[in-house]
Amino acid sequence: MNLRRLADGLTVARALVGLPLILALTSGQPSLAWVLLLLAGLSDWADGALARRAGGGSVWGARLDPLTDKILIAAPLLWLGAEGILPLWAIWLLLARELLISGWRSGASSGGPASWGGKAKTILQFSSLLLLLWPWSGASWVPLIGWWLFWPSLLLAISSAWGYLRSPLP
Repeated sequence: MNLRRLADGLTVARALVGLPLILALTSGQPSLAWVLLLLAGLSDWADGALARRAGGGSVWGARLDPLTDKILIAAPLLWLGAEGILPLWAIWLLLARELLISGWRSGASSGGPASWGGKAKTILQFSSLLLLLWPWSGASWVPLIGWWLFWPSLLLAISSAWGYLRSPLP
């Protein structure tokens, strides 16, 4: 199978995890939600590795990959906000940033590849969410680390957005 097609297939599969993820969170299945988010994060890494190995991803994949990341990050963020674990203003700011950058990317002929700051933001967000959603008792300090990691991820989100908006469209 073509590596680019496999990378795109992983991206589509990751997008489909968004609904089961939010259903697991809202139906009181935190272990399932955690595993789904972990698998989604790993598939994000894998599709990027496959695309690089193929000499670069498709334009379609470059457009879909960041949207998929937004779905997978927005679902648990909204749940964490509804549960009062994270402040709604911070979630609103982060989601507004994501919509702004999605609009910017839509004007880019190449799909607007991710910057180093954007990639670091995504890794930090996934890590923060995995720690915040830690479902196993006996380690109550784990979600606290996730809460503290959320704030640098928000700062990276804002600073990387500024970097995208300052640069000309590719």
